[in-house]
Amino acid sequence: MTTPGFIVAIPARHASTRLPGKPLRPIGGVPMVLQVARRALAAGASAVWVATDDARIADALAGSGVQVAMTSPDHASGTDRLAECAGIAGWADDAIVVNLQGDEPFAPVDGIVCVARTLADSGAGIATLATPIADVEILLDPNAVKVVRAGNGDALYFSRAPVPWPRDAFAHDRSVLPEGQWLRHVGIYGYRVAALRAFAALPPGRLERLESLEQLRALEAGWRIAVELAPSPFPPGVDTEADLTRAQRIYGQLQETA
Repeated sequence: MTTPGFIVAIPARHASTRLPGKPLRPIGGVPMVLQVARRALAAGASAVWVATDDARIADALAGSGVQVAMTSPDHASGTDRLAECAGIAGWADDAIVVNLQGDEPFAPVDGIVCVARTLADSGAGIATLATPIADVEILLDPNAVKVVRAGNGDALYFSRAPVPWPRDAFAHDRSVLPEGQWLRHVGIYGYRVAALRAFAALPPGRLERLESLEQLRALEAGWRIAVELAPSPFPPGVDTEADLTRAQRIYGQLQETA
């Protein structure tokens, strides 16, 4: 199967609340944002951009082959930051850009490729990934976002609630989850650049504000979001000091087995 050409763009904000200076925190002696960018390069991206608001991040990427867009510090989300990056970079409206979060130093290469291919094959303006849920605790966890798909693979809804609700199964036992019915959203997106710009221009929707899920803005506006199953697990991202310690340990283990 042919993989379309695609760009990877990584939003990187220095002023993280839970982990200050997160993009520059080292993993294997390398700033985390550079580790993420290396995953994008390994996936075969035609270009890798980091959209940031801090010169220290730009300085850390000097000589890496990664391009940097200096964007406004006032953006409310990474998507808004990437929309500004699209203008700075001059990407064509039909170009495919993968939004890879800057705290995913172990993002699987095949997942990055998969979201780009899903976007191209589906004809949708936005694509994303999901992974099956087999654990009741994850289904009930509001921090684990669930997605329900239509028969054609498009998203019907994203929620922090356990949807769909297994009425009959949970009426008898909520400790066991029937297999194959629930999907957890993986927060990587592919956009056509025209859709990225248009999405950033939409006002926040009622459902988005209610669930604090930005992707609901697109669904409420009647847009398609194509959803494919992730070909490999996405390890947890890095949000806290504990996460960073875990990531450093994982990196060391990977180096030992390389």
